[in-house]
Amino acid sequence: MKLYLEIIIQTFLAFFSILFITRLLGRQQVSQLAFHDYVNGITFGSIAATLATDLDNRTMQHFIGLILFGILTWAISFISLKSRSFRKVVEGEPVLVIQEGKILEKNLKRVRYNIDELNVLLRQNDCLSPEDIEYGLLEANGKLSIFKKSHKRTVTLGDLNLKCEEESIPTEIIIGGQIIYENLRKRKLSGKDLIDKLKSYGVKRIEEVMYGTIDENGKMYVDKYEDKLEKNIDFSENNKGV
Repeated sequence: MKLYLEIIIQTFLAFFSILFITRLLGRQQVSQLAFHDYVNGITFGSIAATLATDLDNRTMQHFIGLILFGILTWAISFISLKSRSFRKVVEGEPVLVIQEGKILEKNLKRVRYNIDELNVLLRQNDCLSPEDIEYGLLEANGKLSIFKKSHKRTVTLGDLNLKCEEESIPTEIIIGGQIIYENLRKRKLSGKDLIDKLKSYGVKRIEEVMYGTIDENGKMYVDKYEDKLEKNIDFSENNKGV
């Protein structure tokens, strides 16, 4: 009976300690988890679980460790508010991954994202193709902020009561310089048809294409490894390559 009573008391202590520390750290810790918050959150849970179940009379040691982690997390958040350079180190900064409808492969590789993960983020922003994006910023919290091209925002055809062709979900036909023949057959295209279409985009070899799609209407999106942009945009001091 004494054993179960100790577990109950320690569990209550762990639960209300975590609750109290979380309230002290503020709502931002819950709504916008930075990388260090995520790591500390895992550590908090581990220490709290040990505090709740450890019966070796080391309750105070675990409790002090929990409090210290709370203090360290608060200190990092406080310093981050005061120092931009420190905030960049512990939280990261936005990275430009799409510019003028073109995917910036080097920046995408730097943040360790692949094309499938980028497509998920685009769809979450109600966008089916990078072609519609003027600038796409991958935020420090992993979300994608997009700025659509001028003809894709403000007044729409729906606002003018005009009909247009329905957009369809594009089919991936080239990824990383490799043709996806199964998808190509679904669009009833041959390899020769694809090469002929790519010529209008200035593509001589399939290996030049990092990513390519085609929709039901035959509209293609082609992104080459070599992005010839008129100007390079830096959203931070560290974003250099495209």
